[in-house]
Amino acid sequence: MVCKARKIYRVVTADSNHSSPIAANLLDRPFNMERPDNTYVGGITYIPTKEGWLYRTVWIDLYSKAVVGWSMADPMQAEWVTDALRMAFFKRRAEAGRIVHSDRGSQYASERFRKYLDDRGYTQSMSRCGNGWHNAPAESFFHTLKVELVSSCDFKTRDEAKQVIFEYIELFYNRKRKHSSIAYMRPFQYETEWLNSV
Repeated sequence: MVCKARKIYRVVTADSNHSSPIAANLLDRPFNMERPDNTYVGGITYIPTKEGWLYRTVWIDLYSKAVVGWSMADPMQAEWVTDALRMAFFKRRAEAGRIVHSDRGSQYASERFRKYLDDRGYTQSMSRCGNGWHNAPAESFFHTLKVELVSSCDFKTRDEAKQVIFEYIELFYNRKRKHSSIAYMRPFQYETEWLNSV
């Protein structure tokens, strides 16, 4: 892999022009959560490689800003947002009643995704039309990923991009990167502080 300054491209990742049901927006700003695993915020982005686009979805814990679930695929498919959420629920053992928030994209409005949430007792929430602020935590992560990693890397293959991004999330972002919104702590450190206080 060669890392150097490069141009960031724009492609459309959310298709909100569909007839599927739209969930109510259950989030208010500022995002003040009292504990981990109460609310997950999801989003979709794209990573350029020499083989073509690699699409990526993540779920962010709104309390600690940790990436709790993620999936990468090509082409973009509805089922992989479910795969990423399944990872989050398996790793975190999240109980029923949690809020799962996203934009109004067709992947999140799909029957398969809505059924997955209903079957497990999770509550779906969607941003208001044209209001990206309610999805800001996921967008903030994608911006950080692109500035700190993707903008300087020239990935030859999708598999190479997957491996490098995996290491960035699991070895650096969740464990070592400090965030101003959580008192300049690391995501896992912030969660540990909460666990030690209860």
